[in-house]
Amino acid sequence: MTSGHGRIVAEFFDVGHSRALPWARRPEAAALLAAMADPEWEFDAIVIGSSERAFYGSQFTAMAPLFERYGVAVWLPELGGAVDPKVAGHEELMVLLGILAKREIVRTRIRVRTAMTIQARDQGRYLGAARPTGTGSWTRGRTPTGRRPAAACASSVLTPTPSVGGS
Repeated sequence: MTSGHGRIVAEFFDVGHSRALPWARRPEAAALLAAMADPEWEFDAIVIGSSERAFYGSQFTAMAPLFERYGVAVWLPELGGAVDPKVAGHEELMVLLGILAKREIVRTRIRVRTAMTIQARDQGRYLGAARPTGTGSWTRGRTPTGRRPAAACASSVLTPTPSVGGS
């Protein structure tokens, strides 16, 4: 995408940080923002490899004035070049890509929560950080599929602990 237009001088990748966070709260994105503000650092464009991973919701709309202030163009594979926020179609595309990124996160969250709920219901798993008080555990002899579990992955079920003393 950048062939014939320049060269890559640095790479910034936020691994393990949610794209829902603002750029200033993602370590690598914050470093990129600091580099943009540094007059000693000379670059004139940011090449985004995957817009879904870079912008969430309306982040691009909020960031566009900053890019313009520092004279940094944003290049996207979806456009095959630089985004021009003054062109209505480009700004609309960036808003749409932000909405799609947000939708992907919401769908993933729903899938994970549904899977966790099913595990709790069907496998008797407790999904919290610590076992609730008043419960013990016992190891099942067979898994729900009827197979014997390996020693390292024996499944457990929480059972109420009988009360000690009268009430």
